[in-house]
This record gives sequence, structure tokens and C-alpha cells, in this order.
Amino acid sequence: MKKTLNIDNQLLQEAKWACGAATNTETVRLGLEALVRRAAAERLRALLGSEPGAKDVPRRRSSKYI
Repeated sequence: MKKTLNIDNQLLQEAKWACGAATNTETVRLGLEALVRRAAAERLRALLGSEPGAKDVPRRRSSKYI
């Protein structure tokens, strides 16, 4: 999808260098993905301790990780 954005060129170049992106499009995509991941992590962190009576969930591990 094409969008027209006004982005500071210096900021875009710094972001491109920081994430190792080859193109401006890849830089913006990686930045947006990082923003979405961070927001999800913050929502998950906000749930910490919200169910004090919850029991621990048993986890399965394959033998190669034991």
C-alpha cells in the first residue's frame, strides 16, 4: 500500500543504519513492527499480578532442552 509520509531525512538515515535496513521501506516496516511488539509487551507487563489466585501452568519441553 502506498502512503505519502513526511519523515525527517536525518532521522530516517539514522534509523536505517541502526536496524541495518537496505531501503527506506524496510526501515519503516521494521520500525512499525518494533513499535507493535513493544506495545504488546507493555500490555502483557500490565497484566503482571492481575490474577493472584492463578495456578502455574505446566509446560512441556522437548528432551533436547532438558
